Amino acid sequence: MREKIANVASLIDLTSLNNNDTPASIEQLADNASFHGIQVAALCVFPELILAAKQALSTRGLSLPVATVTNFPEGHANIARAVAETERAVAVGADEIDVVLPYRNLQQGDAKLPKQLVEEVKTVCANNAHLKVIIESGELKTAALIQQASELSIEGGADFIKTSTGKVAENATLQAAEIMLTAIKNSGQECGFKAAGGIRTLEDAENYITLAERIMGNNWVTASHFRIGASSLVSDLKQRLG
Repeated sequence: MREKIANVASLIDLTSLNNNDTPASIEQLADNASFHGIQVAALCVFPELILAAKQALSTRGLSLPVATVTNFPEGHANIARAVAETERAVAVGADEIDVVLPYRNLQQGDAKLPKQLVEEVKTVCANNAHLKVIIESGELKTAALIQQASELSIEGGADFIKTSTGKVAENATLQAAEIMLTAIKNSGQECGFKAAGGIRTLEDAENYITLAERIMGNNWVTASHFRIGASSLVSDLKQRLG
């Protein structure tokens, strides 16, 4: 059981994206980044708390990437704003950027602007930060749009494609994950997958891992290719270890 829990924990982006987050609450988040000798993959916080997260990890002797969000959660169509937000985040040390795709444009038949946003944000990230593109699959709803969003994000240079912000009615689903993972496989590109929103238990996490292994192969599911954005999942894992 410990090995199973350690494997799942190693894939978690331990996340806190609450409007009332403070440096003190990020300290508490960092307390959960390591337990029973097990570490998560990364912390994910709002841009203004990147430095607090890095400091909290450092004081605990942890060397983990810090991720943040831009164009979040709305996924607006203002490319310049998304680029500027990303530039500021990278400047203060973000290791990973989770940017929201302008998915409403895609729903309206405009694929050009969403792809351009991904491309320009990717240019900002360059060699400084990994880029995860949140397609907001629960809002896209249809398989065709989820596939299209996945494909254009990969073409635009995404290092990962991610299901959800966690801020809408429907977040990660296995159905959307299958479409996205299949798009990654068919692309032939070195792109990872991140499931986020509503994954709270070990069983939830294992369902996504099993799906990814079926589509991409057993050796593919490592933190360099596969992440789970979660907060309460760590609590479930800790409880199981007693």
